[in-house]
Amino acid sequence: MSFTDQPWPDGSPCWVDLAVPDIAAATDFYGAVVGWTFLDAGEEFGHFHVCQTEGRAAAGIGPIMQEGQPSFWTLYLATRDVDATVKLVGDSGGGVIAGPMDIPGNGRMAVCTDATGGVFGLWQAAGQIGVEVYNQPGSLVWEDARLTDVAAGREFYSGLFGYTYEAVPGLPVEEYGTFSLDGRPAGGMGGMMGAPEGVPSHWVVYFGVTSVDAAVAAATERGASVMMPPETTPFGRMAVVTDPFGAPFALHEPVAEMPYGG
Repeated sequence: MSFTDQPWPDGSPCWVDLAVPDIAAATDFYGAVVGWTFLDAGEEFGHFHVCQTEGRAAAGIGPIMQEGQPSFWTLYLATRDVDATVKLVGDSGGGVIAGPMDIPGNGRMAVCTDATGGVFGLWQAAGQIGVEVYNQPGSLVWEDARLTDVAAGREFYSGLFGYTYEAVPGLPVEEYGTFSLDGRPAGGMGGMMGAPEGVPSHWVVYFGVTSVDAAVAAATERGASVMMPPETTPFGRMAVVTDPFGAPFALHEPVAEMPYGG
């Protein structure tokens, strides 16, 4: 099993959370689909729920801040200094949606947009490092930035965190490639990958499951729609669904040729 209690290095995808209008319905859905259990942080934190795998933090689900707010998964990147990184975001053509702000006893955060308009978060760990479980069922196992302008997006993120980019066999690097920290692949970054016209830049998060087919069946039984049905690829078996609140996410099941962390 892959667990950690150490702060994530700068630039690492380190947390992911979802805002919804009905937390009880969301926890019922994701408990069945991804296998999480949940810890209610209490009234002080708006009954934000920590999604857990084997008692370790894997993600978060909280309330929307205002009526009509869309639901989507926000990916957070680790930084030792949120305020300095937020300044760099602005200097690099991005914007700030919220923060920087303290989450008492946990850390400091901001939500930003990159130079192409994609939303992402920043997390400076204090009491909470972010995800404590990774690269296994019930955890964040991969993430893709889908960008309307790949060159501008890569320039932005490499300016923030020093990402380097590598090609994926069979795809032009201008279309899709991995981004790496210190030589370690940390996710993917590329074009819109067939998204409908008008969809803005965005991050797609992948959650590991023991069976993609069973997870998709559980999701559709509970009101999800399927954007990409289960498909076996050289990188694992995958599917993309939209939850009952309209938030898309991907599911991933490893194959022998490409296990988690491979």
